[in-house]
Parts: sequence; C-alpha cells; structure tokens
Amino acid sequence: MTKHVPLPNTVDLAYSEAGHGPPLVLLHGLGSSANDWPLQLPIFTQRYRTVAVDLRGHGQSPRPAGPYRIEQMAADVAQLLARLNAHPAHVLGISLGGAVAQQLTLDFPQLVRSLVLVNTAARLVSDQWRQRLMGLRRVTGVYLYGMDRVAEGVAQRLFPRPEQAALRQETADRLRSNDMAAYRTNLWAAARFDVRTRLGEIVCPTLVVAGDEDSTVPLASKRLLVERIPYSRLEIITHSGHATPVDQPEAFNQVVLQFLDMVPGYY
Repeated sequence: MTKHVPLPNTVDLAYSEAGHGPPLVLLHGLGSSANDWPLQLPIFTQRYRTVAVDLRGHGQSPRPAGPYRIEQMAADVAQLLARLNAHPAHVLGISLGGAVAQQLTLDFPQLVRSLVLVNTAARLVSDQWRQRLMGLRRVTGVYLYGMDRVAEGVAQRLFPRPEQAALRQETADRLRSNDMAAYRTNLWAAARFDVRTRLGEIVCPTLVVAGDEDSTVPLASKRLLVERIPYSRLEIITHSGHATPVDQPEAFNQVVLQFLDMVPGYY
C-alpha cells in the first residue's frame, strides 16, 4: 500500500474472512454488520478471498464518539485492507456501504480493483419528496422512539410482502441490537455524504446494481452513478427492493460474479 497519512481517530475494524483468490470486500448497510451475507458467502468464497467488514459503530467494531464522516469510515477500511494485505480488492457495498465504497475508491484508488455499488447513491439524501419524507421520519424516529420501533419500521420497508415475514422478523431482531447513539451518528454521516461532483474520478470497473422496487434509493440516483462513472454499467434486478442480496440472492450473485469475471487482472 502506498504510504498514506490516515485521518484522525481511525479505528481497527472487526471482520470475518473466508475463501481463497483475489480479495473481495463486503460492506453492509446502515444498522447491519458482517453477518449480512449468508446468501453470498458460500458462493463468493469458492472463488474469492472474501472479507466481510463491520463498519465503525456497527457489529463488533469500535463505537467511538461522533460525529462520524464517510471519509473516516473509508479510511478505516483502507487501514484494514493494508493490515490484511488484501489489495487491490473488489469492493462491494450496499446502501451506506456503497457510500463508503465510493469514498474509499476516491481517497485510496490504489486499493480498489473494481466496485459493485448496490442500491446506493453519490448523495444519499434524495431530491425526491417521497424519499425525503421517509428520511425525515427515520431521523425523527431515532430521537423520539427506541431502537425497537426504528428496527420494526426499517424491516417493514425492506420486506413489505406477507411472504417475507420471516425475513422481516430476522432483520428487525438484528437491527434492535444496534447502539442507538452509534446508529444516530452513522445516520448523520450518511446524510452529509455527497460525492456527485467527483464521480468522474472513479476509473475502476464499476457495476451498479438496482432493485426495481427499491423505495429507499431512487433509480434515478443509481442512473446518475452510471452516467458519471466512466467504466460503469447498470444491472436492474426485478422483483427486488432495497435489500437485493437477500430478496433476490440468486440473481444478485449471478450478476456480481459475471461482472467480476470480466474485470481485468491486477494492475
């Protein structure tokens, strides 16, 4: 790794690692953890050294006092990749993890071999009124209510169908385990994120994955990524919401592996 002065307060992240081959890093969404990939790990680890990360304030990683910035979170990941000698890596991030993945590529381009950006955006605060209202309700909820109610609301949005009851319950249980202060701090970090003017600096191969029924991040925001990132393309997964790796795992795994197979060798 090229020598780089880390941002202040960089933390050592918790992670799990399995498999052999080129490194593939998995970055979860807000309120989640490295445990979010049970439907991907058995597949990905057959061909990749797969590192699933707990971002700061999540899972088993440290929860330093805020405020947090996406730049800090990206620097945390960079430190981990250097410590594991796991670079250049394919980096896959969903939602908040996709924001961290973009920032990592902008700040530490030598560490990133390719990007997979799942249901994420260059600016997570939407210009569309429905998403703005939903975001306002989420911010209000983390101050007015406990983590239980926040978890139930998020899980309902992710898995609204009757046949998704088991997924909804499992997700709510996982989200309840979050520390509320850390969750709030990460939520504000996401709200401040905006790299729209820098997307042209991302020059590694990039796949943007969009669930066609995602009510959290508008499709227009994902199309913007493809319009501004030079070597990128969009894959839309049908009958999928915001949690595409969970609600359509077979289709998701297939498009990701097909993309990674086409990425040129190490540079």
